[in-house]
Amino acid sequence: MNESIDNQRRALLSAAAVITSLSAFPALSAAISKEGTTMPAVTAFHSPTELKPLLFNPAKLNGLSERLVRSHWENNYGGSVVALNTVKKHLAEALANKDRPAFIYNDLKREHLVRTGSVVLHEFYFDNLGGNGQAGTAERKAIADTFGSFNTWETEFRKIGAGLGGGSGWVMLGFNQHTRQLENYWLADHAHGAAATLPD
Repeated sequence: MNESIDNQRRALLSAAAVITSLSAFPALSAAISKEGTTMPAVTAFHSPTELKPLLFNPAKLNGLSERLVRSHWENNYGGSVVALNTVKKHLAEALANKDRPAFIYNDLKREHLVRTGSVVLHEFYFDNLGGNGQAGTAERKAIADTFGSFNTWETEFRKIGAGLGGGSGWVMLGFNQHTRQLENYWLADHAHGAAATLPD
């Protein structure tokens, strides 16, 4: 009896997983159909091996030392690029092995999620450094229109960041495509992110 229930549960979970994945196809089709949008010519198990170069001179940043920035870029970001490549290599090998248990494969997928998040979030982070540290006129207006004032947004953004002090995590300003809201989000680690949200 227990084995029968367990089999039914597995079948139900498998069906739910299929339905969930199919629900993503309309959004994918809509993204592809937009003018000028095409699917990238990069296969699923491929990962770039080169670090994305810094777009600024780290010696000229105010408030962050060149040593700190270069160390974070080379070790934290660079380490994640290397790790992501390793994980994707192991995923391809594990998928080809019919005897590899699914729960072992999912351990690799968890690492895939974490390492992908680390690479992407670090690239967003470094791309946003440099310049004069001031938001542009259009950005300030969009944020003020949403939060009531630019200062309100900055106060919340800084408060979330202060709450992460002594630990790891991210603060992200993002536009939620589902709720149509621009909001600040707390991310506990590289695997966290608000659903259907684009970082700004």
